[in-house]
Amino acid sequence: MTSLCKEYYQFFLAQGVLGGISMGMVMAPAMASIGQYFHKNRGAAMGLAVGGSSLGGVIFPIVLSKTLNNPKISFGWSVRIAGFIMLPLILIGCATIRARLPPRKGTFFLPRAFKNPIYLGLIGSIFLTMMGVFMPFFYLPTFGVAHGMSTQLASYIVAILNGASFFGRVIPGILGDRLGRLNMLFGAAICTGILILCMQALDSNASIILFSGLYGFFSGAIVSGMTVAFATVPDNPREIGTYMGMAMAVCSIAALIGPPIDGAFVKKFEGFDQVAIFSGVVVLAGGVGILGVKTFLGKGLLAKE
Repeated sequence: MTSLCKEYYQFFLAQGVLGGISMGMVMAPAMASIGQYFHKNRGAAMGLAVGGSSLGGVIFPIVLSKTLNNPKISFGWSVRIAGFIMLPLILIGCATIRARLPPRKGTFFLPRAFKNPIYLGLIGSIFLTMMGVFMPFFYLPTFGVAHGMSTQLASYIVAILNGASFFGRVIPGILGDRLGRLNMLFGAAICTGILILCMQALDSNASIILFSGLYGFFSGAIVSGMTVAFATVPDNPREIGTYMGMAMAVCSIAALIGPPIDGAFVKKFEGFDQVAIFSGVVVLAGGVGILGVKTFLGKGLLAKE
């Protein structure tokens, strides 16, 4: 539908509303079903699964960069080519992904989940993290151009971020099963926040590219780590999907308001220092919140949780 759009409201409805709803309907059930099959190695399994989106994040920016800059291919057909690449892969997923357990019976939502302080603490912490973590994904290419990077090289920055994100989603997931899943999520949030604050010091193509790789790795660990963290809260595996869905719905609000807030900072101050400070601080606050959740569990800061 995006390939047919001409007016802003059409892009908003097709890419924004319909795209957002459909992506949520694809991701949440897939991750929830995987969580039912694994307990001991849940972090590794879910990290591998969510790492697939990083591969797409490498492929599609390159595909669209090539097609959109080809005078023989229109915008509409550039988007349709991306859709035709997605379609068979989505069909394979729909045909093969199955839940291990029968559906949970009862109410659609589980309001009692919000009485769990661990669940609430995780939601609040990851809400803050999500509010700041996407800033480089939206503004790092613009930041690079403003600091002398060519537009062609800047167009590959998101692909570099997503390429490194694959390893960040898989490796910390594997380590989390052995060293503690909240430990890995806490470490990823702290490293991500520090990196955003260091964005102010980038002044060359080499430093921006290095930052892209490091940021992709640690921010990828947040994406995989949060799904695993939500999946570990319910005692009943049948409730994993509901717990994840409700938590991700709340945290999606942070992902919705974060980039516009970043844009307001960039527009007001005509630079990136202030937005880097804001985003870095809220991500660090989310990391501290995750540490608070660990403390509340009462098993010590160094416990394998």
